[in-house]
Amino acid sequence: MAHPPDPVAELLHVSKLYGSGDTLVKALDDLCLRLERGDYVAVMGSSGSGKSTAMNILGCLDRPSSGSYRLNGVPVESLDDDALADVRNRQLGFVFQQFHLLPQLSALDNVMLPMIYAGVPAEQRRQRARLALERVGLGQRIDNRPNQLSGGQQQRVAVARALINQPALLLADEPTGALDSQTTKEVLAIFDELNAQGITILLVTHEQEVGDRAKRVVQFRDGRIAS
Repeated sequence: MAHPPDPVAELLHVSKLYGSGDTLVKALDDLCLRLERGDYVAVMGSSGSGKSTAMNILGCLDRPSSGSYRLNGVPVESLDDDALADVRNRQLGFVFQQFHLLPQLSALDNVMLPMIYAGVPAEQRRQRARLALERVGLGQRIDNRPNQLSGGQQQRVAVARALINQPALLLADEPTGALDSQTTKEVLAIFDELNAQGITILLVTHEQEVGDRAKRVVQFRDGRIAS
């Protein structure tokens, strides 16, 4: 009998504690979350509900205090720092509220950065970065620096950069938090399209309109999944 494929990402009874004694804070409390291939999940919840902590663990930016995180079937807690950095670069794509573009570099050079760390040859880097920018509708702006682009265009550059190493999972933390409503719609349309092409997306947001675009919404409360 064929086994079902591993989920892209799975948190198994993950807890995250900060501080000790009287100041102990349980940011995550026995959390279980499974992301299948092609999922589009919005994580919502009030400030302090644990959604950012869960995002940091999924993004290999933090380690759980207990429990296990499996990415493509591999228990992440067993990896050393170098292996973790490699996983972050090759298997995960990140989009943040602040675009985190390097101001002195063109859109093309910003998108090429993750490929430099992944050891992709220069000519291939240029070609892939150009295609990624075309994919998000910025084929005409590849030589522009961030200060020559609108907020929405800068976020598109950030999305292209997140996709450049063909990650297993795209993590977006309040990706529309700094955008006006029209630009928000444009950026969300890009996420919809990427998901339709098979990319697995987990998006943290407090905006209902953003959550409504996802295939399922996970509500966090007190470090657990409320619904």
